[in-house]
Amino acid sequence: MKFDRLIILGTLFLILGCDQYSNNQSQIKSFVFENKYKNSGFSLVYNDKLKIKKIDQRSLTIFHKTLKKRSYVKITNPINGKSLIAEVKSNRVNFSPFYNSVITERIAKDLELNLTEPFVSIILISRNSTFIAKKSKTFDEEKKVAEKAPIDGIKISNLNKIEKNKKKSKKNKKFSYSIKIADFYYKKSAQNMIKKIKKEVQFTNFKIIQISKTNYRLILGPFNDIKSLKDTFEKINSLYFENLEILKNV
Repeated sequence: MKFDRLIILGTLFLILGCDQYSNNQSQIKSFVFENKYKNSGFSLVYNDKLKIKKIDQRSLTIFHKTLKKRSYVKITNPINGKSLIAEVKSNRVNFSPFYNSVITERIAKDLELNLTEPFVSIILISRNSTFIAKKSKTFDEEKKVAEKAPIDGIKISNLNKIEKNKKKSKKNKKFSYSIKIADFYYKKSAQNMIKKIKKEVQFTNFKIIQISKTNYRLILGPFNDIKSLKDTFEKINSLYFENLEILKNV
């Protein structure tokens, strides 16, 4: 009898232990996913002419394709280094996959984006991050202030900003971006990927860049105008790559 009880207890221990291990593994995977998500590309600045869900132009909120609602992201303007924290309002809004997000006029203004080239970097901040714990209160306070601000004032400021950005853009280098398809451990893997892509779409301007001894980056480009970049991006995206990025050539 004692032996039978020991067997039963041992079995229960193994089952509970497996469940706990399974739960821990899922939490770890979730945490790693949040830390790993990073994307650079063009954002779509919201306006009333877009046939999508409305968003408050005064808010620090964005629409995203895949990130969970109410998750926090750090958005950076790589040109001037300015960044801010925004909240994902929804991931169920239909917009072109060429854009990595839909942002408000306030975000564009605060980051001083060039509205003809609204290039941004987005990093998902882990829910367990101490950074979020410190910044969430400030974010909520800023959100309340923004909601009370007159929206017309923001639009007027943006009109002035557009003129300034046009002048700045003349001084900047010419439009030049590439599409980052993926990073590979082996160069041969990147070469094989090129062969697979060419079977589906006819592109020739591939490049393999060696980042380190174990990191080979496959890119497509450069592109000298936003139309050809957007058309190519959407064709490549139809092949179901996980996280295509746009890189600015410097």
